Amino acid sequence: MREDILSEVLRSVSLSGAVFFDVAASSPWVAEAPAAALLLPLVMPNAQHLIEYHVITSGFAWATLIDSPEAPVRLAPGSVIMFPQGDPHALSSRPQMRAEPNVGLFAQPAELSPPFYIEQFGGGPEQTRLICGFLGCDLLPFNPVIQALPRMVHIPDGYTAGDGWLSSLIQAIMTESRRQRVGVDSVLARLSELLFIEVVRSHMESLPDEATGWLAALADPLVGRIIRLLHEHPQRAWTLDTLAREAAVSRTVLVSRFTDRVGVAPMTYLCHWRMQMAAGKLTRGAASIAQIASDVGYESEAAFSRAFKRSTGLAPGAWRSRRMAEGA
Repeated sequence: MREDILSEVLRSVSLSGAVFFDVAASSPWVAEAPAAALLLPLVMPNAQHLIEYHVITSGFAWATLIDSPEAPVRLAPGSVIMFPQGDPHALSSRPQMRAEPNVGLFAQPAELSPPFYIEQFGGGPEQTRLICGFLGCDLLPFNPVIQALPRMVHIPDGYTAGDGWLSSLIQAIMTESRRQRVGVDSVLARLSELLFIEVVRSHMESLPDEATGWLAALADPLVGRIIRLLHEHPQRAWTLDTLAREAAVSRTVLVSRFTDRVGVAPMTYLCHWRMQMAAGKLTRGAASIAQIASDVGYESEAAFSRAFKRSTGLAPGAWRSRRMAEGA
């Protein structure tokens, strides 16, 4: 059930892979990435949000969140480090090294295809090989996956995590990035999407029982059941009373448990999910706004339009026009 809902949400937020860099570095070396919002127009101009990740295929490195109290993380071979919120960060041969971000590096000529090979020679004996990639996705109206992930997700040993599946993905990425076969950019894009999903699943499996947030909530017997019902039947005229009856608990227990786990009340969550569904229908189809309103559980087009504008800042028709113009 958790995986089905995760898949549904990832489909709804238009997850897609992008540019790859294959990097060979010799110590001492450091590469600093600015906030992903600065790279978005260069890497994935049609996406709302940019996720960066790095895979250490050989050697060692350190990952540092810029302007953060979090300690640097040591990356061993097979490590996957991901920055879901798009925070500025640095990778280096020693902890706490800094460098001026080279934004121009990401403005690769249109006639070239990824992966782009980069060599950083510091003259030292320690060699590190890593692959850097990007994923685009929507944040609005609602992306509970990105909201639930920490600023930095580290899978210490991708060669053994996930019963070998993550290792298979890493190996496939390494092979594709170095063989330069026909269609390599499309294959790498799909592999990066699978890598992201596997990292999220590994992160979910590592969460303690007392963890909060949307990903942890999916495993909660009560809250997970309510989320499943809202996703399976978003058009139903849900009330707190009907949800409480389905869950066989009081309204007070339902609201308290759901809010503690997810961060918002059940009816607020339902509204968020309805708006995300509506945004997809507006972007990808030709259904009328009245039909979309009905599909996501609103009896009147006016009520739906007001809710959608509160959520996105745009009326449904304006949202559709903007997304079509962006080529979403």
